[in-house]
Amino acid sequence: MTPDAHGIAVLVLTILALFLFTRDRIPLESSALTILIILVVGFELIPYYREGERVLQPSEFFSGFGNEALVAICALMMVGKALETTGALQPLANVVGKAWSTRPVLALLTTLLAGAVLSAFMNNTPIVVLLMPILVGASLRSKFPVSEVMLPMGLATIVGGMSTTIGTSTNLLVVGISQDLGMHKFAMFEWVLPVAIVGGVAIAFLWLVAPRLLPDRTPPMADTMPRVFSAQLHVKEGGYSDGKTLSEVLAKAGGNMRIDKIQRSESLQLAKLPSVTLQPGDRLFVKDSPENLKHYEQTLGATLFNITDLEHPVDDDTPLKAEGQQLAEVVVTRGSPLHLRSLAAARFSSSYGLMPLALHRARAPSSQVTGDLNMIRLRAGDVLLVQGSRKAISRLKDSGSMLVLDGTTDLPHTHNAKRALAIMGFVVAAAALGIMPISVSAVVGLGLMIATGCLGWRDAAGALSIPVVMIIVTSLALGRALVETEMALYIAHGFVEAVSALPTAYILSAFLLLMTLMTNVVSNNAAAAIGTPIAISIAQELGVSPEPFILAVLFGANMSFATPYGYQTNLLILSAGGYKFSDFLRVGIPLTIIMWLGFSLVLPALYDL
Repeated sequence: MTPDAHGIAVLVLTILALFLFTRDRIPLESSALTILIILVVGFELIPYYREGERVLQPSEFFSGFGNEALVAICALMMVGKALETTGALQPLANVVGKAWSTRPVLALLTTLLAGAVLSAFMNNTPIVVLLMPILVGASLRSKFPVSEVMLPMGLATIVGGMSTTIGTSTNLLVVGISQDLGMHKFAMFEWVLPVAIVGGVAIAFLWLVAPRLLPDRTPPMADTMPRVFSAQLHVKEGGYSDGKTLSEVLAKAGGNMRIDKIQRSESLQLAKLPSVTLQPGDRLFVKDSPENLKHYEQTLGATLFNITDLEHPVDDDTPLKAEGQQLAEVVVTRGSPLHLRSLAAARFSSSYGLMPLALHRARAPSSQVTGDLNMIRLRAGDVLLVQGSRKAISRLKDSGSMLVLDGTTDLPHTHNAKRALAIMGFVVAAAALGIMPISVSAVVGLGLMIATGCLGWRDAAGALSIPVVMIIVTSLALGRALVETEMALYIAHGFVEAVSALPTAYILSAFLLLMTLMTNVVSNNAAAAIGTPIAISIAQELGVSPEPFILAVLFGANMSFATPYGYQTNLLILSAGGYKFSDFLRVGIPLTIIMWLGFSLVLPALYDL
């Protein structure tokens, strides 16, 4: 068979899409929208006819927005957010936390298994966010490198996510597309057995071998010594520093305070001469631990906040009185309200009743903070030092929108926790028992979460990921175009011809490897949506059951272990654990080989290939 012009154009557009999806400088949603526009306009201006009838109306490419798999994915994202904000997983966190303080080796296995099992039923991201502070706290107490265990924990959640239809958005997408193409409807636990066999070996590797492969890193979230924060000491009228020389101020501070610069006004910077006299309103830019910063503040009669700042006033809404005050360290994580925003844009002080005092930069701890703390654009892994009442800090934790690292109080837990767990149990049970499709049970569960107060609309909306939605819709459109123009059949025919001399089991293994390589370069969902119709075509060319080839797409598209960009939790782990790209290669490549070989043996055996 020979492809036509439309088929070739769709293939070229697919290659362009895969290229754009790997460009870090271009937002993923922008790349997806561009491809979708080109596809729609192309088929509108140059209609596609087959046997005299027009095929593929441009409006059909928008059907992905109403695709059942996408609806289920979005609903499950929001339901999972409710488990996160209510602290419903706190009991498990307490068990894991206690295990780390007594038997670290056994605790690592418990952590890996807990992460894998939970990921079979909910999004990986809140699980990783939940377990990260536990690992950090245990590392500080037990004096073991947190970098040896944080990456294995993150990869274990990906392994566990493979095991059910709702484990990841990729699973739901593959199942939804295959069902749309008239294939067998997979039950929720249909492929648990192969994942349990191969995943069991993978977990053993992550438990016993992976920690030995990882070098000791110094992550921004778990410094072995107190984190160094950049702060500004504002000279207060009537305070000790008012009218004193710099040498007198340094002597009063004990001689250990390091001043990076002295700013008198936005345009005037003073030389750091011992004889320079300080005036009210001067700002001393310093770096030190939280305890030392507060010591300098009290000793020198200065403030770590600007009492003349009219835009961020210290008032009844953000009190900083001596009684009942606490310091807390707040980590900026991907998806939090502070990620890639400034404190001013996020209205941090007025929203949370807390005063930001200093900043620890994750990627460049030695860099200076030269401007207003409220105007600095924050990045994932940055740590804010904040001060406020015990109630305000507890309220911040309970909101579930920030990661608070003080290790002294319980994780978020509200009276809605049991209710949220019960609703999640209903969602899973209803789908597993065949009472209703997962898309229906997830939407019903979302309604129950909101109706019972377990989830607010703001948190629900925040749980949605626009890049995930756009990449799925665009990938579905490309997949549909590949099928309707028969380009998927042509690619499958070419693949089968190239490997026709091999047994079917070897062909399946080669296709699984191809999908694994693709998912470590582009998004899992893009690889899944484009690979599923091709997998079905390959099975039809070979005259065998398409199910093992569909599962090859599903497993391969999930094996994003070898790069930090393959999955969103990998990026979170990269920032929080202080890892380098090479660390993912050290652990990810052998783990990928183990799972590829495992599935290459197990799938043919289970499906008699």
